[in-house]
Amino acid sequence: MPLVRYRKVVILGYRSVGKTSLAHQFVEGEFLEGYDPTVENTYSKIVTLGKDEFHLQLVDTAGQDEYSILPYSFIIGVHGYVLVYSVTSLHSFQVIESLYQKLHEGHGKTRYVALGDKDIVLPVVLVGNKADLSPDREVQAVEGKKLAESWGATFMESSARENQVLSLKIRKAVGVALTQGIFIKIIHEIARVENSYGQERRCHLM
Repeated sequence: MPLVRYRKVVILGYRSVGKTSLAHQFVEGEFLEGYDPTVENTYSKIVTLGKDEFHLQLVDTAGQDEYSILPYSFIIGVHGYVLVYSVTSLHSFQVIESLYQKLHEGHGKTRYVALGDKDIVLPVVLVGNKADLSPDREVQAVEGKKLAESWGATFMESSARENQVLSLKIRKAVGVALTQGIFIKIIHEIARVENSYGQERRCHLM
């Protein structure tokens, strides 16, 4: 029986960018049509990747803005982050830049890294959501990709609600596949960052 590895992932972003819809569709396999603004909610799902199993705990947070103070519960004991903005809102994209800097500073204060002056790399997947609303787009995909690359992170565009021209069954399958891709990516990002730190620590100690 494979060892189940626990991974805690926090989902952050400006209000109404679709954080809850992405988490709900990943866990429940369906688009969430209407819901009250999130205060904070937690989802859990077992994910199997090859021979490995992961207990993924998703913390769906209330919407943040550039003035938000992030609690230590978003820093300590967290393995990775899914940062979400809406492609139809330039402001939500700008908020994501601010949130990343706050996360980076928070980890710098709470995490000891024996790597000299090496910068801290956070396991992050940056998601441009609501890509189905392309006519209202304010943030181009190339901008999201460039920002993610500057962080050493992964970038994806997605939509919890897929193309309405497709049949309901196909829309559901496509939407679930996209959201699964996001959370599988963050598992891979966590492993990549942990492995890089492990290798550098060994080199530093030798």
